[in-house]
Amino acid sequence: MTPVEFRRALHRRPELSFQEHETQQFIIDALHSEGIPYRVIAGTGVLAVIEGKRGNHERAVVLRADIDALPIEELNDVEYCSEHKGIMHACGHDMHAAILFGVLQSLNRERNFEGTLFGIFQPGEELNPGGATLVLKEEPFKGYDVAAVIGEHVDARLEVGEIGICPGRFMASNDELRFRVSGRGGHAARRKEIDDTVTAMADMVVRTTSLNSPDAVVSVGRMIAEGATNVIPSEVTAEGTMRTFDSEVRERIYTHIHGNARMVAEKYGVKVDVDINRGYPCVTNNVLLSYEAMIVAADEGIIVRELQPMTTAEDFGYYTERYPSLFYRLGVGGKAGGSHTATFCPDEGAIEVGVRMMQRIALHILNK
Repeated sequence: MTPVEFRRALHRRPELSFQEHETQQFIIDALHSEGIPYRVIAGTGVLAVIEGKRGNHERAVVLRADIDALPIEELNDVEYCSEHKGIMHACGHDMHAAILFGVLQSLNRERNFEGTLFGIFQPGEELNPGGATLVLKEEPFKGYDVAAVIGEHVDARLEVGEIGICPGRFMASNDELRFRVSGRGGHAARRKEIDDTVTAMADMVVRTTSLNSPDAVVSVGRMIAEGATNVIPSEVTAEGTMRTFDSEVRERIYTHIHGNARMVAEKYGVKVDVDINRGYPCVTNNVLLSYEAMIVAADEGIIVRELQPMTTAEDFGYYTERYPSLFYRLGVGGKAGGSHTATFCPDEGAIEVGVRMMQRIALHILNK
């Protein structure tokens, strides 16, 4: 099976986060056919393990690909269109998995490298708390000296034959913010008999968005007040997101939000509840690995674009917290369209580039 055939098979049968049962079995069958050792991990994931013919097998490189899809109805007219209604690989995880399979397939045939190569087909990247947390909870690399964890993400802003790398802080942490203001509702004209929950929430939203800075994005995208022209509701809710590139900034904003809630509650005589659903940590690339990857790519004739930090988030950040890591972007061509849309259609020519890049950087690290 070629990596392109592997990708198309996954694309036809997409599954949502932590529901990747058919996907898991397909991956298991593909690895078994290649004689690649594996085991189940994180419920619906698969961990492949290949030992090289030389060197200390306790030294390892980990390659990671996510495998879950999104709740989107595909609108592409392709022969391998999704057969699961309302579900689509609209984020390129089928491409990531196909590239990882191609690397494992190639390196397993000769095993002409030092150390141990792990390949994680990881579930649940799209859904908090993220499949990476489940992988790491099992401690699959205990007893190994992990030299690098390597992952990638397709990017339509880069053409086929290009990769994008950002040394250091690359992708933001993400947190979900939920606020609820409650008090005495009633007739809007009887101000002394009610608590103005709407104004209180408006104040809370303004205070929250005032926390925006060059190091953080704090936005409120939804506010619900089920009142009327002459009715103040007893409850108003709001929801938003917070993105940062620094764990200290992240904690400081948490403190400010809770402090603002106390001030609003006291000012308006209402109750303010704050629920912060902590999401993924920042993706921070190891600087040395980043520049080594740039050199390897150039040697392979792959064009390297140095990227700026992005406010999008990835559960790959959990790996970067624990091990030297590298997460880069793989060009799939501008005609692919926007990811997370019903017409996202990456150029499959990127698969060969992705296999070559991931294989070369893995060998470079293992054979140092």
